[in-house]
Amino acid sequence: MTRIQKIHPILEEGIDRKVLAALRARFLSVNGERLERALQAMSTRQQQVLKLLPLLFHVNHPILPGYVSATAPAGLSGFEPDAEQLVEAQRLSRSFAYKPLRGKLPQPILGLFLMGSLGTVAQDEHSDLDVWVCHDPALDAPRLEELRRKCEALRNWAAGQGSEAHFFLVDPQRFTQGQREAKLTSDDCGTTQHYLLLDEFYRTAIWLGGRTPLWWLVPAYEEHRYDDYVATLLAKRFVRDEDVLDLGHLGQVPPGEFVGAGLWQLYKAIDAPYKSLFKLLLVEVYASQHPQLRCLALDFKQAVYDGHMELDELDPYIAAYRAIERYLGERGDSERLELARRCLYLKVNRPLSRPPRNRNKSWQRRLLECLTQAWHWDERQFALLDNRSQWKVRQVSQERRALVNELTYGYRFLDDFTRRLQATSPVNSRDLGVLGRRLYAAIERKAGKVETVNLGISPDMAEDSLTLVHGYDDAGDVHWSLYQGSLTPQQWPDFAPLKRSRELVALLAWCHRNGVVDTGTHLSLFPGDSGLSEAELFALFNDLRRALPLPLPQVGEEALLAASQPSRVLLLVNVGVDPTIPQNDSVNSEQFGQNATPENLVLSIDQVMLNSWNELLVTRFEGPQALPQCLREHFAGLTDDTGWPDLQVFCFARNRGQAITRRVREIFDDARRNFATADHGRYLLQIRQQFHLLQRIAGETSLASLGDRPALLEHLGEAHHAFSPIRLDRQALAGDDLALILPLGRPDCLQVFYRIVGETAELSVLDECNALWRQQLPYRDEQSLLMPLLRFLQSLAYRRNAQWPLADDLAPCTLDIHLYRIVHTPAGAMQLERRPTPQGAVSDPFYDVQAIIEPGDQGRSQVTLYCNHQEFSGLEYGAELFATVARHILARRRNGERYPCYITDLDLTGLHGTGRSQTVQHLRYKSRLEAALNLALRNG
Repeated sequence: MTRIQKIHPILEEGIDRKVLAALRARFLSVNGERLERALQAMSTRQQQVLKLLPLLFHVNHPILPGYVSATAPAGLSGFEPDAEQLVEAQRLSRSFAYKPLRGKLPQPILGLFLMGSLGTVAQDEHSDLDVWVCHDPALDAPRLEELRRKCEALRNWAAGQGSEAHFFLVDPQRFTQGQREAKLTSDDCGTTQHYLLLDEFYRTAIWLGGRTPLWWLVPAYEEHRYDDYVATLLAKRFVRDEDVLDLGHLGQVPPGEFVGAGLWQLYKAIDAPYKSLFKLLLVEVYASQHPQLRCLALDFKQAVYDGHMELDELDPYIAAYRAIERYLGERGDSERLELARRCLYLKVNRPLSRPPRNRNKSWQRRLLECLTQAWHWDERQFALLDNRSQWKVRQVSQERRALVNELTYGYRFLDDFTRRLQATSPVNSRDLGVLGRRLYAAIERKAGKVETVNLGISPDMAEDSLTLVHGYDDAGDVHWSLYQGSLTPQQWPDFAPLKRSRELVALLAWCHRNGVVDTGTHLSLFPGDSGLSEAELFALFNDLRRALPLPLPQVGEEALLAASQPSRVLLLVNVGVDPTIPQNDSVNSEQFGQNATPENLVLSIDQVMLNSWNELLVTRFEGPQALPQCLREHFAGLTDDTGWPDLQVFCFARNRGQAITRRVREIFDDARRNFATADHGRYLLQIRQQFHLLQRIAGETSLASLGDRPALLEHLGEAHHAFSPIRLDRQALAGDDLALILPLGRPDCLQVFYRIVGETAELSVLDECNALWRQQLPYRDEQSLLMPLLRFLQSLAYRRNAQWPLADDLAPCTLDIHLYRIVHTPAGAMQLERRPTPQGAVSDPFYDVQAIIEPGDQGRSQVTLYCNHQEFSGLEYGAELFATVARHILARRRNGERYPCYITDLDLTGLHGTGRSQTVQHLRYKSRLEAALNLALRNG
């Protein structure tokens, strides 16, 4: 299309109706070319669906698709089918004869629009038809229900023609007021957004029939006074009300919408990361411009007014990419820009490393070639992305790190934006609970959780051949290694394993959950001295497949609004062990709480548990107390409302395997019956007493004098899991800052104090149970002093909140954070000064380092660190763990600067169980890990 004359309608000078008609004609011209592009990419049957939709909403004929009743709403405003549509209808049903409507009959379908990727560079043969059906606000509930049934019938018919269609009923009157009757799904943003949805509609919509958008006729520079401008147009009859459809304006987007829209894209990115992360980046671009935001839809409208009618540059995806490119380029975010380019390339889905399917290149391919030339991509990059369907564990794991980094960055950006602007999101509490928890369940790490590697990256991760090896590390601890291919013992040292694990079942569960092993995988076993046989290994995989068939069903909203609960439990007894004790053929339930005896045939239990959020967790119990410990854990989280999870028990030992399976199952069944019929609290107390579970009841602490200060600080820092007030005697701690700090302790509140002395700062935290944590650090400025701690505390709150139900009458457990600075008065006394929480920039230099602490062999704790989601395990690096992580961090810093590194997230559930640790315990581990890491940074 060529550039044509600009149009500047100015209301004060009077608007010529010819000018408005010319504007409408320009938009319809762009619309027609987009529609033609959409049809070019479709099969003949898909084209028939798209061409017939206006006619099928205009008439209500029993021999045509979509007919539900004679009274169903029909009649598309101002529509008359053209010859091509009538031909298509008669191909569908030869006996159909169109009869034009006579008189002024109601036409309740006001407008019909496609929106989304159709007609854009991102359209392919799998693109959905997202259709907005704008209807008369006067339709009553019964007729609306008939219209919904008609849409459902048309959806089914389109599916039979090879088209996936989604119809969205839109009441223009309610829509302009921000009211939509919608639930959050993968196809509908629910209550998360209005203006940004409208922005996407205006720049992507293809008009199919009915009234045309009134928004077309309002100049972009008048958007801020849209309502007044529209009122004048209608009052002075520049346009007729029956010719236009008013869906509202984009004059001002509330900041809370960026939060809602961003969270929805995060939600969708779990299953479709590339498309959704691209849109998430656009939300970030928009939010960064607030309050001077100019939506891309306004740029599109201005371009049409200015006569810039080049269809490629008006393409919604190209326009979005240009905005993202400018934004990231100005910030110097080259890695994120490369990810944005991969997202766009994969969404367009025109593999440039392969010849085109047809002799003539599609317009999408030509446009993509022009883009990638400017990116300076080589053939290797094209080949890598074009073969994504063949990516296996290594490529998928590497890409997952980039995607999860972006998901994490996006969430942090939205959180920071919300706090800075105190943005109130239109997301209701139900949608917000679904969004946050679905994201948590998909990507959050915790002890024992089997990580889902494939977040919509590769369709098939199954390996042709694998080698499973049992061995020992330098400290003598057992581990299992999984290698790609069929390797010999002589080859192992030359290859890096795909995955290492201390526990066999955890490794097998990871293989199953991620589809690394399927029925066609050849698996070579080198069991060492583990006692595992090939028969038992294959039986384990078969039972995992039967107990946990993939893919797992989608988690519903109700499950995510409640605390996670076990839904399926698989107990694998004595894996790789065959106890042969001839004098007993069953497990004696009276052994609970006793020392190991020769009669105990249960030497280990591996519990594989799938919860109601589709998280897969593996826990191992070993030794003579394995069975009572497993039974205790099974009942520990049960409440009156908890349903019994599906339980399966297997033991593959050649001697007495079936007897062990049967007896363990009987013990659990008996315990369940007792639990169901007894008083739950009393029964759990009996179990706890039987298994020697000790609980400390925290009382009131009295400090009569300062005494030994280090001993006092150690005493004050002890965890006690219940709020314990501290009573100060009159002379206690006189002149000490503790005298100011300790009386302020409050339950369910974190009190943060800091004192600056020269080049040193002292941080103190009174946690939710009134335990004290203290640390001295070099002081540079308040931002760098406080933000690492506050970010860490926020990550703990995020983990805690995920464990609470979010029903209408229950709120998540939140801990208020109060911040104080300790200052000296002119007289030399100390006093507290309440400080606001600083708002940290998302792009600050602090590096994301997550730690997971788990119990290891011989009473040692095992540490796994994740640096921007890249795993560094103590199992792999041993004593060199911190030195290795330090080198990794230094290599990514400019000029190798050696400023401190901070732990940003910490999981202790492997040591303390869910909900059993308090903040002071996390802070103590944080201090120790940071000390070791920063020592390695200084020495590296």
